[in-house]
Amino acid sequence: MAIKQNNSHSLLGQLSNMPAEKKRGRLKIYFGYAAGVGKTSSMLRDAHAVQKDGIDVVAGYIEPHARPETMALLEGLENIPSLEITYKGIILKEFDLDSALHRKPKLILVDELAHTNAEICRHQKRYQDIEELLHAGIDVFTTLNVQHIESLNDVVAAITGIIVRERIPDSVFDSADQVELVDLEPDELIERLHKGKIYCEEQAQHTLSNFFTKEKLTALREIALRRTADQVNRVAVLNYEQPKNDGSYTNEHILVCLSAAPSNAKVIRTAARMAEAFHGTFTALFVETSELEDKNRNQLREHLRLAEQLGAQIATVYGEDIPAQIAEYAKLSRVSKLVMGRSSHTGRWPAKINFVDRLTVLAPTIDIYILPDTQSSFKLRLPKIINPSKFSLVDSIKTIGILIICTLIGLWFNSLGFSEANIITVYILGVLLNAIMTRGRIYSAVSSVLSVLVFNFMFTKPRFSFKATDSGYPITFAVMLAAAFITTTLTKRVKEQARQAVQKAYRTEVLLGTSRKLQQANNQSEILSETAQQLVRLLDRTVIFYSVQQDGLSEPLLFFQEGAKTDPQVYIQTDERTVAEWVHKNNKRAGATTNTLSAAKCLYLAVRGKDRVFAIAGIVMDKENPLETFEKSLLIAMLGECGLALEKEWLGETQKQTSMRMQQEQLRANLLRSISHDLRTPLTSISGNAGILMGNSSILNEDQKKSLYTGIYDDSMWLINLVENLLSITRLDNGALNLNLQPELLDEVIAEALLHVNRKSVDHTIETFLEDEFLMAKIDSRLIIQVIINIVDNAIKYTPPGSRITISAKKSGQFIQFEIADDGSGIPDEAKPKLFDMFYTVDSISADSRRGLGLGLPLCKSIIHAHGGNIYVKNNIPQGTVFSFTLQAEEVNIHE
Repeated sequence: MAIKQNNSHSLLGQLSNMPAEKKRGRLKIYFGYAAGVGKTSSMLRDAHAVQKDGIDVVAGYIEPHARPETMALLEGLENIPSLEITYKGIILKEFDLDSALHRKPKLILVDELAHTNAEICRHQKRYQDIEELLHAGIDVFTTLNVQHIESLNDVVAAITGIIVRERIPDSVFDSADQVELVDLEPDELIERLHKGKIYCEEQAQHTLSNFFTKEKLTALREIALRRTADQVNRVAVLNYEQPKNDGSYTNEHILVCLSAAPSNAKVIRTAARMAEAFHGTFTALFVETSELEDKNRNQLREHLRLAEQLGAQIATVYGEDIPAQIAEYAKLSRVSKLVMGRSSHTGRWPAKINFVDRLTVLAPTIDIYILPDTQSSFKLRLPKIINPSKFSLVDSIKTIGILIICTLIGLWFNSLGFSEANIITVYILGVLLNAIMTRGRIYSAVSSVLSVLVFNFMFTKPRFSFKATDSGYPITFAVMLAAAFITTTLTKRVKEQARQAVQKAYRTEVLLGTSRKLQQANNQSEILSETAQQLVRLLDRTVIFYSVQQDGLSEPLLFFQEGAKTDPQVYIQTDERTVAEWVHKNNKRAGATTNTLSAAKCLYLAVRGKDRVFAIAGIVMDKENPLETFEKSLLIAMLGECGLALEKEWLGETQKQTSMRMQQEQLRANLLRSISHDLRTPLTSISGNAGILMGNSSILNEDQKKSLYTGIYDDSMWLINLVENLLSITRLDNGALNLNLQPELLDEVIAEALLHVNRKSVDHTIETFLEDEFLMAKIDSRLIIQVIINIVDNAIKYTPPGSRITISAKKSGQFIQFEIADDGSGIPDEAKPKLFDMFYTVDSISADSRRGLGLGLPLCKSIIHAHGGNIYVKNNIPQGTVFSFTLQAEEVNIHE
């Protein structure tokens, strides 16, 4: 199929149906030292062998070589058609990643691991396509030559004289589950080339004269053998080496110094190879001194990206004394080896002298490796002072104004008879003020030169001319100009250091503030909100957050930078959301400034915990103003802290749910245990009494029959009350009990409740005292009646016959204070806090010698709380117990 460049949005739209798998696929690399050694053939032969074992194998993309014997090996393998892309009038064939994900075989073959995709593809590099296949749980066979490994690029270029543009990070090669070296003698490879088995005749002759020489092939073969051995050794170390827990420092720490110099890429690759060889930590350090030119800044970003690809941790420090900054960082970070570049000529005027010597003195315990810069050639270059982009009309007016004021002061001093030295001091002061009040070196330089010229024109003889008759004037002018330049330089340096200090303090404050606010956040929404607001403060960019839910991503949460004028809908379109979903499913960054879906307007990063992604953060990016290294480091640190906070919140919720389930299981176990124990007595009594009546009714008199009927009735009512309490408890816990709140007269509610209390109430004196006969409460009368019944039945059950039970109610503010008191033996103080717990019963013997299930009072507590009241127990003076609860009062209109 053909896809035009302006249809890139349709490519993004296909991502929403991508599968997300937990199990990662396995990667096997067929590794060689040059084209034609047989990597693709070996891969295809192995694929046929695997297919015979019943494994689902598909050829995803095989480079269309002009080699009949290689292409013949494709027969019998299912082939995914290539994706045809029309780009600038040319039809390009690329690997169809989405078709492969949809087909989802067990094993897929993808040739040329280091290939660079067409611009409108999802990923910039093919190795990123393979990473996505592995993430989806698909095993991959692929091919690679030694010259395509990033850290070996300089070494290969030195051998062959060719700089390879298509490269992969070393981490991709090192993370392979299996590397198979496909080897061939150089003489045999050259013979194959002569026979036209690798390239056509014309291309073969060109290759033989440039690349395929025996010396070059032998050197490349040696590098490939060594690199394969390093990878095997690395896997063995990771699998079998036991970590040391004695706290001793034994690991190597390699530090590389970053700069915008063209040779710095070679220095970084050399340091990466050293870190790989020593199995040590790799850090890349940049010392920021002042603002860089745009060209140098772009070059520095390329070097930073290269260091990151090679596995370096990026660090940034500030200061003008570069050797001191490097030495201090190296000491604090326990660096063992320092790698840096040095050109044969500094190329600057004035030259910086003894840089390496100073570094050696400042860090004598560190091994320093200096790599010569063979790319540089001597070129005298003055410091760049004039920069048109720094021109400002306001600063120009300030410069002229300060110069005029200094001249007027000089004329006044001259009229007063002051010496020329005093006038020179005025102009130097003016240059100092100019350096403080303006930005850019151009104004300081212009101010210094103009001050000398104006002083010469206005105050030296002959006046009002640029001639100087006194032989000492040139020395005076030189000293004045030098003093002005030195003053300007020092002032600008102090201003820059002050700016850097303020910036660093502000960023540190934001980072610490983020930590403090995240600790105070109570839920996921607050955590995301606090993090986003801190990111807006730090980056001065619009931030978007998507929280991860069970069915995908939530609706976007936008946090705008101050003064943002762009329509927010631009950042939450379908294509932008699809990129965020890709980040969620693959747990990798994507979007602007990355090699994946780089057409997006935002940089998307996963906010992750230890094992899962909790949210996706989107940072609106400006192509002309990308994130600086230090800002990116702080961004990652803040998102990491946010991930920890979200994980802590998630673990808390999970633990709470687990605790609730444990409580439910405990309640269920207690219920079953109580039912099996306490229901046995009434059921045995009912069945026994019924059996006696059925078998011996003729010999029983009426009093005996009545006694048996009464026993059956009492036990049945006890079971009915128990079942009613169980059903009520279940409905309250499940939220299925809907309150029907209505104004009710308490006198009627109490009277209705007393009609259903235990029949043994006749053995007790029950009295009712209401403050007002029209006392009303807003209640569900059915439930409150059950509360009164449960409490009164308890009083009847746990007090001896003849005791007094009093029910009273009075209004107290907006509530009705309800009390049920008895004059029995009372409840022990240690039992009062547990009375309303489920299945708790007081260890006293009731009148009918039957222990309850402990459901009545917990049910009363649930009902009263559902009404917005409170229930508690206290001692009755002088003897007994009082159960008290509150209900919402209702006003009575007696005139209706």
